[in-house]
Amino acid sequence: MNELMTGFGGLMVPRFDVEEVLIAPWTRYADATVWMVLMAVLLGVPCALLGNYLMLRRMALAGDAISHSVLPGLVISYLIFRDLGTLPMMGGAMVAGLVTTVLIEFITGRSRLKTDAAMGITYTTLFALGMFLVNRYAGRVHLDADCVLFGELEYVPLAEPSGLRVGRLGAVPMPVVIAGGMAVGTVGLLMVFSRWLLVTSFDGGFARSVGIRAGAVHYGLMALLSVVVVTALESVGLLVAALLVLPGATAQFFARRMGRLHGLAVVFAVTASVAGIHLGAWLNCPSAAAIALAGGAQFAVAWGVSVWLRGRAVEGVAG
Repeated sequence: MNELMTGFGGLMVPRFDVEEVLIAPWTRYADATVWMVLMAVLLGVPCALLGNYLMLRRMALAGDAISHSVLPGLVISYLIFRDLGTLPMMGGAMVAGLVTTVLIEFITGRSRLKTDAAMGITYTTLFALGMFLVNRYAGRVHLDADCVLFGELEYVPLAEPSGLRVGRLGAVPMPVVIAGGMAVGTVGLLMVFSRWLLVTSFDGGFARSVGIRAGAVHYGLMALLSVVVVTALESVGLLVAALLVLPGATAQFFARRMGRLHGLAVVFAVTASVAGIHLGAWLNCPSAAAIALAGGAQFAVAWGVSVWLRGRAVEGVAG
């Protein structure tokens, strides 16, 4: 049996080496691991919090739609401003995200199609447009299509250093600084507007009756989502959709109140980030994909635990 696993299964699952998988990342490769984990957490936490509101609005796929749709916005922004700096890229992403939102609502409101079909039509069309523009202007637009698709979390420690320094770790990579600013800004805005977001997520009609501009809140949320998505694209690519959905979906097995839901989603996002780095080292696969796998495994385990707990509760009542 061992020979069979080595000869066949070994091709699929490498041998688990405790030293290489669990210890070496924090000893020999600590300088790189710290920045990778920190980057994953800074992306995962705001994604988890935003994802909770998206799921309340039955728009769990909105993150996936916008992550595909921002590509033409990035390309057009570069063609206009000739600048790959943060502000032009963020601006292009926000415009593309809002255009995506408007198109989805326009299609839904003017046809018999449901939201999921409108999302599918919109993001596939805009993503195809983005890929066309990248290939058409490949000599002028310095955007890596593979990076947009898959992300390169492993490149974060090698990125341009910022002016900030942290002890013996040295200069903080610029992507980590940008992600940190995005995370602080996103969490801060969600805290300030939490009541508005909660009310409009459950009952837009009631929100309007008490003077809350539900439309403005919705578009603001989509603009914020666009900023988060474009910040995450370079590191995790289109797998940002997993960061938006999995932590909150997992937390829903154990929480109903919004505060607890947010707390558990953050815990799941952080643990999936750390576990994903080790899983990537074991499976020798991109860390972004490994983080998504870790999040999926968390969801499966949480689902099993919740089913077991419900079974125990039913047995207790019956007994």
